[in-house]
Amino acid sequence: MKFKDYYETFGLPRGATQDEIKRAYRKLARKYHPDVSKAADAEARFKELGEAYAVLKDPEKRAAYDAMGSQWKAGQDFQPPPGWDEGFEFSGRGADYGMDQSDFFEALFGRQSGSGRQAGMPARGRDHHARVMIDLEDAYRGAQRAISLRVPELDAQGHVVLRERRLDVGIPRGIRAGQHLRLAGQGEPSLGEGPAGDLYLEIGFNAHPRFRADGRDVYLDLPLAPWEAALGCSLTLPTPDGSLQLTVPAGSAAGRQLRLKGKGIPGDPPGDLYAVLGIALPPAVSASEQAAYRAMAKAFDFNARPSMRGETS
Repeated sequence: MKFKDYYETFGLPRGATQDEIKRAYRKLARKYHPDVSKAADAEARFKELGEAYAVLKDPEKRAAYDAMGSQWKAGQDFQPPPGWDEGFEFSGRGADYGMDQSDFFEALFGRQSGSGRQAGMPARGRDHHARVMIDLEDAYRGAQRAISLRVPELDAQGHVVLRERRLDVGIPRGIRAGQHLRLAGQGEPSLGEGPAGDLYLEIGFNAHPRFRADGRDVYLDLPLAPWEAALGCSLTLPTPDGSLQLTVPAGSAAGRQLRLKGKGIPGDPPGDLYAVLGIALPPAVSASEQAAYRAMAKAFDFNARPSMRGETS
């Protein structure tokens, strides 16, 4: 996937005002409209202009797009940085832009589709959406957390500025990454007598130094000394919800997964916790350490590479 520089599409700097963006779009849209232009690439250019304008005219999307920084160049290979949109509060994610959306647009903002409202119903405020990160431990135990959201707005000069708002949010025990918390009435207020919209928080997990989650299952890399793997051992295993005793069977190889049933993220049913075994080799620095390795080499009739033929020693 290639990065799209929406400002370059209009020939504008990143600090352009909303009025400047609107004028540039109108000028170029007239120039490349397929019913007017004779250029061979008119239709493609018109679609590019529509996509760029859909982002830059929207203070919310523009602020999130700008937050990725200016280090990306048009045409450069691109994947959205992890958590690039964390804490940005979006509205109107059901908007219909009436255009074909590029892979780049969908990677950032998802596929947009229209959603209507029944005639005669009071105008309801739009729902807002934001992505927030929590610790894995919060999913195990539940928590009350204060979160900060950045709400893009336009200042008097037409520039996008960010207003921060803070909310106290209850994190339910057992929530998974990718699930949404609905905060009723915390979205956009209605312009009339209708109810306010809701705020939907998409949950992600902060990177953890020990654990990684896949659905409700949790994985831990567990290094063992060679004798622990060969002879077996019992050890204390850390988990996001306290410590457990784990028995490592004799003859365990690197890559083996030991399953602790029901010790993953709580739920119905709960996930499992997997200890993924690795072998940590002691260093051979001192003379006695080197001698111990030589003695081991003599004690074992062992070939670490049995599948390789014609090997010389």
